Amino acid sequence: MKKQLIVVGNGMAGMKCIEEIIQLNHELYEITVIGAEPRPNYNRIELSKVLQGGTSFEDIIIHDWTWYEQNGIKLYTGEKVTRIHRKKKTIETSSGMKLSYDDLLIATGSSAFIPPIPGSDQEGVIAFRSMDDCLLMMEYAKKFKKAIVIGGGLLGLEAARGLLNLGMETEVIHNAAYLMNRQLDPMSAGLLQTELEAQGMKFRLGQQTVQIIGDGRAKGIRLASGSKLMADLVVFAVGISPNVDIGRDSGLAVSRGIIVDDYMQTSDKYIYAVGECAEHQGICYGLVAPLYDQARVLARKMCHMETEAYQGSIPYSKLKVSGVDLFSVGEIGPDISIAVQEYDRLQFKYKKGRYVTVSLLVLFYMEIRPNLRPCSDTLNVKQMLMSLRQ
Repeated sequence: MKKQLIVVGNGMAGMKCIEEIIQLNHELYEITVIGAEPRPNYNRIELSKVLQGGTSFEDIIIHDWTWYEQNGIKLYTGEKVTRIHRKKKTIETSSGMKLSYDDLLIATGSSAFIPPIPGSDQEGVIAFRSMDDCLLMMEYAKKFKKAIVIGGGLLGLEAARGLLNLGMETEVIHNAAYLMNRQLDPMSAGLLQTELEAQGMKFRLGQQTVQIIGDGRAKGIRLASGSKLMADLVVFAVGISPNVDIGRDSGLAVSRGIIVDDYMQTSDKYIYAVGECAEHQGICYGLVAPLYDQARVLARKMCHMETEAYQGSIPYSKLKVSGVDLFSVGEIGPDISIAVQEYDRLQFKYKKGRYVTVSLLVLFYMEIRPNLRPCSDTLNVKQMLMSLRQ
């Protein structure tokens, strides 16, 4: 008889794990997936392409409705798990369903963080995290003309590019001195800013937003300097918060995320966690590559197959903005020495990095050229290493 596996969450990490389990041993589990969104699993990191135009939601679906049916997976969408009864090994959902499990996988992901500043709860203040957010931004662009994006990181810049494509005048407010300060150095960030300004984006750097102005509907923002900026739409892209309530409420060990070991097992041996909601060795990863690494380890663990322990991942970032090819991999900091640094003014290309034996500690690779071919969806780290050696 097959064991009952319930997956709480229908996102990329959880479904990658299920995909791996099915490939390894499709006879092991009867699988039930419960997702909060009313959609099948889609590629969340491609939402910026949907917003920027030329890509539809159907283009970014990873597993369509048919995939679940063909693999015998029961899928409940628009549903939320509200309680886990660990002793009974059952769960309850928002619609009143009660289901039993042998193993439980929590893959609830994360939510966009909106700081609790005055006025942030008004209409016209949104985050950029889901397909619903995309649709809302598209609707606003039909009615209004000016947007402010708070946050000059990856997601903020991609959101701003999308709003520009939708015809909105867009200004990015960032509290650091330069863009993408967690992934870039000042020189590469300056090159990026120059290109984005040429595309029509505006920036205010080193500025802190202290209030959303409005009377029930956002009309602009107030900065710590006292300046006011008027806008019809305010988009926050300042980070994420792991969705851990279901784990904390059920008594699992939780810090910032649901704490897991090297095999993604929580403090309950029948419950696992993977993805942005999981905390491994003090780190909650917010990029897809580490989450897929976790999923592969967990799938082999759940299928009772030998597997290497998950020991963490080297994070990398890629900016998905037309005309800009930008990668950043490894650690960044002012005290890290430089082994390679190159700037080609004619081709508008910049790269920088350092090696210790075969381990890459820091790598910047940036290339901004007209009509540059789109970069691939998966970063080939070996190619980046070779580019530094050339």
